[in-house]
Amino acid sequence: MQRRLFIRQLAVAALAAGALGTAATAYAQTTLKFSHTDQPGGARQKAAELFAQKVEQYTQGRYKVQVFPAGQLANDPKAVEQLQLGGIDFTVTGTGTYATHIPTLNLTALPFLVESYPQGWKLYDESKWMQAQFAKGPEKGFRFLSPFEAGFRSMTTKDPLVTPADAKGKKLRSFPNEMMRWQLDAMGFNVQIMPLPEVYLAIQQGTVSGQENPIDTIYANKFYEVAPYVTLTQHVYSPIPMTISEKTWQKLSPADREAVQKAAKEASDWSRKEVSSNDDRLLAEMTAKGAKVSRPNLGPWRDAVKPVTAQAKEKYGADVDAILGDAEAVRKALPAK
Repeated sequence: MQRRLFIRQLAVAALAAGALGTAATAYAQTTLKFSHTDQPGGARQKAAELFAQKVEQYTQGRYKVQVFPAGQLANDPKAVEQLQLGGIDFTVTGTGTYATHIPTLNLTALPFLVESYPQGWKLYDESKWMQAQFAKGPEKGFRFLSPFEAGFRSMTTKDPLVTPADAKGKKLRSFPNEMMRWQLDAMGFNVQIMPLPEVYLAIQQGTVSGQENPIDTIYANKFYEVAPYVTLTQHVYSPIPMTISEKTWQKLSPADREAVQKAAKEASDWSRKEVSSNDDRLLAEMTAKGAKVSRPNLGPWRDAVKPVTAQAKEKYGADVDAILGDAEAVRKALPAK
């Protein structure tokens, strides 16, 4: 009798220990914060959700990534600052935002560097100059993981834009980036800086007469509703690299670093395929909802921004020749169709 009682007590103890072990495992899960400024319906959010799913899968549940879209935690510049402080763990934004901390990244926004998605991917993946700039991230408090796709930047305005002459005096929203300001100024716009979540209302109220962004961002934020003239200038190729706080990275085990990097690569690949294949569909949907899409003769727009290269060389010197050389090599290797 005593032996049976003892065995029963052991079984109960084992079950209790198992339950405690399960609870401890669940409790040990670490939640990481991913902040971005795009709307929930955009490709940026979908790629972030895929990344979150893959991180949890590849770390066997040790890490869970919680995604905060639409600037819930911070606008783009503040998100990068929060990365440095360790207040958030991941963000995804344009290279121009990171340029506040790595100034040479301003040069990725030089106008008309590439003409197609394959050219852009090759530039970001293989340019030695580009990789050298990304390698500066950890000493600034963040680490580049992979470039999510956003696409080529174009205009949405309340009035038609055919040539830069139509831009004269128009207030156009952009983000805080030196190179973007230089080229939009050269086109004739009066540049207004404001956070992305504020732009729709600003156009609606007449604070600005339009904005410039890639097609997916235009569609997700419904800018075509208040600025129906969508002019496909495609003046800047604008992917959005995802980064991790260096403080967070240093806390990860080698296996979890590998898992996060793998998840980032898969989310990046999905993002590139999704955005590049959807431009025509999104433009058709916007047209059906009243947008007036046009493809202008790019010659006058290219001519308008020619002084920007000389302006950049005055400040950045040999770095300008380096990125222009890499971009030219990419264009020759993969001629645009």
